[in-house]
Amino acid sequence: MIGLWDTTGNEVVKALAAERRSAGGVASGLALTLIAVVDEKRVREAEAAATIAASAHPCRLLIVVRSDVESQRSRLDAEIVVGGRLGPAEAAVLRMYGRLALHAESVVMPLLAPDVPVVSWWHSEPPEQIANDFLGVVADRRITDSAQAPDPVAALRQRAKDYAPGDTDLTWTRITLWRTLVASAFDTTSEQVVGATIVAPELDPTAALMGGWLSARLGITPVLEPTTEHPRMRSVELQCANGDCIKVTRDENTALFSRTGQADREMPLVRRPVGDELAEELRRLDPDQVYSEALGALAGLPHLESRPAHRVHVWKDPALAH
Repeated sequence: MIGLWDTTGNEVVKALAAERRSAGGVASGLALTLIAVVDEKRVREAEAAATIAASAHPCRLLIVVRSDVESQRSRLDAEIVVGGRLGPAEAAVLRMYGRLALHAESVVMPLLAPDVPVVSWWHSEPPEQIANDFLGVVADRRITDSAQAPDPVAALRQRAKDYAPGDTDLTWTRITLWRTLVASAFDTTSEQVVGATIVAPELDPTAALMGGWLSARLGITPVLEPTTEHPRMRSVELQCANGDCIKVTRDENTALFSRTGQADREMPLVRRPVGDELAEELRRLDPDQVYSEALGALAGLPHLESRPAHRVHVWKDPALAH
């Protein structure tokens, strides 16, 4: 590990190259560059998640910490770790102060691994417009987490307005197991679904996106039944044209799968750490059309997948946004 205080981008590039030479084979076979944008108070969380993801996808990890945008003096502190506490990754933790924090790309661009895709991940409240952040524009895939916004459902709607192919959100990843359980009901039936009810807190983004997915897939308008008794989505119920009912109900780390005329079954429904969710999203680097359809149905904005994938940077100074 190399620590650099009050340094420059060139010095970081040199230090990373030196650590790569020392690590030898550890630094070979990079699959991608992962840029993590994070607040100072959540750096450890981001490091823990990225370590899990890097174990499945060896990468160059660049953690960008915009520590103090309002500082009168620009400064860069860096920590270089290759094959150490952050797993099988070439990692640089970059703490930026002052105006430098608004131009993070000047430090990050020379550090991108050559000839591999770039993924940007915001472990913080998502930007209103990704085009305002050059670290999003340069990426092949962009991962946000609307659950971290004050109003997660409104944040998802904003993600739809701002969508470009290659965007995704960890809210979508969190309902992967839910979608698998619901879809499995149609392995043994071809009955038409005519209605759906989702029991969840009113501002639960997973419920909102689940409703969008059901709407896009089945052509129905799910009904949200708000609850204050459960912290997150409790159940999804489908009503079929023949009167049958299919229901998945969460209970801690399991789900009860019930269906008219059949015995109830208990299925695993484990809440995964952010690192596992991130690793799942890094498995694919092409646009996720099913996600775009679900997001578009949620926001009432169809054909999101037909938008241009190329983003153009739009400069916005956060220090002047009052």
